[in-house]
Amino acid sequence: MVFLKSQKQRNTLQEIGKMADEFGKRALYYEQQQQFPFENMKDLRNQGYTTLTLPQSLGGQGATLYEFLLMQERLAQGCGSTALGMGWHLGCVLDICEDNNWEKDVYHEIMNAVKNGALLNRAATERATGSPTRGGKPETTATEHEDHWVIHGRKTFTTLAPALDFYLVSASITGSEEVGDFLIHKGTKGVSIDETWDSIAMQSTGSHDLVLDNVKIDKRYFLETIGPKRKMKANAWLLHIPACYLGIAQAARTYALNFASSYQPNSIQTTISELPNVRRLIGEIELELKQARHMLYSVAEKWENTSDRESFKPELAAVKHTVTNNAISIVDKAMRIVGARSLSAKNPLQRYYRDVRAGLHNPPMDDATIALLAQSALDGLKTDQ
Repeated sequence: MVFLKSQKQRNTLQEIGKMADEFGKRALYYEQQQQFPFENMKDLRNQGYTTLTLPQSLGGQGATLYEFLLMQERLAQGCGSTALGMGWHLGCVLDICEDNNWEKDVYHEIMNAVKNGALLNRAATERATGSPTRGGKPETTATEHEDHWVIHGRKTFTTLAPALDFYLVSASITGSEEVGDFLIHKGTKGVSIDETWDSIAMQSTGSHDLVLDNVKIDKRYFLETIGPKRKMKANAWLLHIPACYLGIAQAARTYALNFASSYQPNSIQTTISELPNVRRLIGEIELELKQARHMLYSVAEKWENTSDRESFKPELAAVKHTVTNNAISIVDKAMRIVGARSLSAKNPLQRYYRDVRAGLHNPPMDDATIALLAQSALDGLKTDQ
């Protein structure tokens, strides 16, 4: 609560918290049934949460980056999969509205749809290229015709695929070295979802393959060219990723503390919360949570108050690395406190444990972050000299 700056933020967080707690009750069912959480999506739409980062001038709630992260962390305490999926949608909206590079009519068409509950996400990853942050060129192609484009290919890890209304697809432009972003509506002929998502982590994100079989779209849905400037851009909206894993870690911490404060084996005269080894683990959990939370929100706050945002790339990457790895450590310690019961299929800790591991594979990956920090340090040394 120390990170809340206004009564409005407190009230919104309480509303999100009520939904998150309900989502937490449903999480086991969705995993066991291997179902996408459509009910969660419906509740989020009805509450207006899907417009959280849409500017107020366009009918949204106009949340800042800082507020976006606060709400995402709380949502993830209930269901990490739901939070991560919504983070991609809300983060894309925040990014698109800040850049505002699209043609005016398309921009207002899509943002009006978002105001009315539509969901969108980028479809950029492919099996052959791996993460788009690694620089691989898409094998998905876009071929220009007189009055339309034809998009053909397959995208992997399309989070929220069963619920998306719009796909922002990266594709190599035929006969050119350029790569562009294209807007494709759900239900367009040739668009289908191949239900390939079988991950043991974040099972309910619905991150299936998007199949594009010679999809014909209007010329105006060529959104922009993905040039060097965009590739080098500092993307603070991606902080929704560590915020999600921080929320999962908080949920693990709460479960472990409640367990430690109530469990008393007959071999001792008190609950295990009084045992020195358990107290050490609890203290370490608190320390790692504070380190992660202060780093996340201090960088987000500084981002909002600086004009030199491009210099923040190392800071943003360091936040993701630190928070995600701290979250993994926190969940591990929570499981050590609870013991073998944490491995029960009905125990939420085993889901938290699987879900936080997924953070290692969200951008930027740890090796890329370390390389970036090293280069930044060496560049800074040259500047100082």
